[in-house]
Amino acid sequence: MQFLPIKLYLESYYEYYVEKKLDLDNPIEFNQKLQWLKAYYRVPLLTQLVDKYEVREYVQKTVGVKYLNELIKVYSKTSEVSFDELPQQFVIKAVHGYHFNLIVENKDELNKIKSKLLMTKWMSKNQYTRGGLEWAYKNVTPKLIAEKYLSEMGKASINDYKFFCFNGEPKFIQVDLDRTIEHLRCFYDLGWNKIEGLTTKGIKEYKETLEKPKNYDEMVAVATKLANKFPFVRVDLYNINGNILFGEMTFYPTDGRMDFEPDEYNTTFGDYITLPSIPKGQKYITRL
Repeated sequence: MQFLPIKLYLESYYEYYVEKKLDLDNPIEFNQKLQWLKAYYRVPLLTQLVDKYEVREYVQKTVGVKYLNELIKVYSKTSEVSFDELPQQFVIKAVHGYHFNLIVENKDELNKIKSKLLMTKWMSKNQYTRGGLEWAYKNVTPKLIAEKYLSEMGKASINDYKFFCFNGEPKFIQVDLDRTIEHLRCFYDLGWNKIEGLTTKGIKEYKETLEKPKNYDEMVAVATKLANKFPFVRVDLYNINGNILFGEMTFYPTDGRMDFEPDEYNTTFGDYITLPSIPKGQKYITRL
C-alpha cells in the first residue's frame, strides 16, 4: 500500500530495485523516464490499451481484425470458467496485469483445481498496487479471457517481437526466444541490423543472427499505427507462419526497473523519450 507521496514513493522504489538514484525532476535514463510517465502521464486511453480485452477494439479500429488472435471466451470471475467447454489447447489470461497467463498445451494433463486457485489469485490482485504504481492499470476491471493457443511448426516456442516506439515511431525491436527451454533475448535496430552484445539484466543474449521476417515492413507499419503519438509504448507482435498477430501494448516494460546491458544503452534509449510538458496549473498530462 502506498503511504508516501507518489514522487517520493517512486524515487524510493526505483532506488531499492535498480540500485540507482532517481530524480523525477530530471530523469535521464530509459527506466527513469518510465517512472516519470507513471507519475505524470495520465491519458485515459492508456487504461483501455493495457487491458488485454478492451485493447482488441482499438486494434480492430486502428489496423484491422485480421491482426487479432481468436478470442474464445471472456469471464468476469473465475467461477465462470468451464474447462470442459474449452478446446484441448488454449491460453487463459488475466486482462489487468502481466505474467497472469495459463498456457495449456494438453487439457488432459491440466490440474483444474490448482488452475482455478491460480486464477482466483490473479483476480484478487491489482497491477497498480502490487508494485510500482503503474497508473495505466489503476482502473482496469479484472477479467479473464480465453484465447486460441498459438504455435509454429517446428518450433518449441514462438518468437515475440517487441517494438519500442517513441512519439509514434519504432526505434528498435526486442526479440524473445525459447521461453519454454532457456529464455534468450536479442535486439535489432529498425533496419534489422543486430545490436551486438545488447540484452537486459538477467536475460542471456541470443548470439545467432535471426532471419528477417519476410513481412517485416508490414510489422513495422502495424506497430507504428498502434503506437499513435505516445511518448513511449512497446507494441508486441507475433509472426506465425507469415501471419502477424497482436500481442499486447505496455507503457512500463518490467515496471521500469530492468536495466539494459551494457549500461550505456540506458541513457541512449532514455534520450529517445521526449517527456511532454505538464500544462500550467495542472498536476498531470491527461491528453495526447
